[in-house]
Order: sequence, then C-alpha cells, then structure tokens
Amino acid sequence: MSSRQAGRIRRSLLIAAGILSTLLAILGIFLPLLPTVPLLLLAAACFARSSPRHHAWLREHRHLGPLLAACQGGAIPRRARRKALMLIWISIPVSILLLAEAVWLQVLLLLIAIAVTIYLLRLPTAPPDPE
Repeated sequence: MSSRQAGRIRRSLLIAAGILSTLLAILGIFLPLLPTVPLLLLAAACFARSSPRHHAWLREHRHLGPLLAACQGGAIPRRARRKALMLIWISIPVSILLLAEAVWLQVLLLLIAIAVTIYLLRLPTAPPDPE
C-alpha cells in the first residue's frame, strides 16, 4: 500500500469518526446519558485533521457551533475537564449496561469514551478565571 493510499484511508476513517461523533453528539442533546460537548470536540478534532469543509460546517452550525465556541482557544478549564470526564465515565458505562444490548455497540461506546478521554486529557488547561 502506498503512502498516498494510506493517507486516503486515514482521511476517510477520520471523516467517518467525525460524522459518527457528530451524530452521537446530536443524540446526546436529547439523551441525558450521552455527553454532547466531548463528542463534538472529538468530531471537530477528526474534521480538523481530515476535512476543512466538514470542520467549517461544524464550527458554523447554528446549534452545534456555539457549543464548540465555548471551548475555543484550545484550552479547557480544569473544572470543565473534570466535569466532562466524570459525565463520560458515568454515562457511558450506564449506557452500555442499560441501553446497548449489541456487543458491537457496547465496544463502540467504550472506544468513544476512551478516545474522548484521551483527547480531553491532551488539551492544555486554561488558567483559572480571576474572581
């Protein structure tokens, strides 16, 4: 396999992961156990590395864009990171145990939780607001 083909496959996988994360984030708006913002952050990261068009669409989206704008600047407040991680690791296992009957879906949810956790932990921490 040439590096060009590998690049195309990588790009396609990132776009697919971004679309899936976006769809799950939209579901998360309506399902309290599914975290919305971390999935949108994952989608934005996937699109930023694979498709400027998809990335721009997500950033400029009427409803999803403002959710992403709250995390602009590349840094996340320590409290927001802690809360997001807590919600992920409470809601995903509950979803796996109570809602996801298919093994493939359980594995997918677990992989999403791991990916979003890694992403959130790699973000720089924003300095605390002076209050």
